[in-house]
Amino acid sequence: MEWDWNFVREIMPTLLQGLKITILATVLGAALAAVIGLVFAILRMTAPRPVAKATGFVVEFIRGTPLLVQLYFIFYVLPDIGIRLPALTAGVIGLGLHYGTYAAEVYRAGIQNVPRGQWEAAKATNLTGRQTWIHVILPQAIPPMIPALANYLIAMFKETPLLSAITVLELMNQAKSVANSSYRYIEPMTLVGVFFLIMSLISVLFLRFLEARFSPLEQR
Repeated sequence: MEWDWNFVREIMPTLLQGLKITILATVLGAALAAVIGLVFAILRMTAPRPVAKATGFVVEFIRGTPLLVQLYFIFYVLPDIGIRLPALTAGVIGLGLHYGTYAAEVYRAGIQNVPRGQWEAAKATNLTGRQTWIHVILPQAIPPMIPALANYLIAMFKETPLLSAITVLELMNQAKSVANSSYRYIEPMTLVGVFFLIMSLISVLFLRFLEARFSPLEQR
């Protein structure tokens, strides 16, 4: 089967629409994962022991099960108990929860890496717990975490094709639809690979910028 540029021009708008959904799902999922991860990390470190243990169990359970299974559960099982979500919403929640557990471990390592003296200094200056976290701990803990968090963002982007399993019309689902209706697979699947490669390279460049921007002064 030969490459058909006319067919490429014909299917490009459909694939670009799928790419928009893929990017949207990644951005929203990453934002949700960042919040959930921080909440999980703080609960495991500061909550009463039973709450910390329960949070740790939830984190390990989610980390230990495949993302695809979680997506199926959210989209196909929750409606049986009256919780019905749009496909994209279910996909974003699934991505956010799954990668939020990985982000939680990154946050926890970063927070634990803040010198103990910083906590003591904040206490000595009569800062509240909220002020200590916002103005002292997190500003020091987050910059070293950025490379690891950005890597998870790239991984999340590359796993968005799993959303096609719950009928989200993202890039891969659109490509499969085009291929199945036209019986031409080389153009749509090749374009999907090219789109993912381009977006991944852009993400890597952005990651390098963040590493340079937030690296400690002595490492610059």
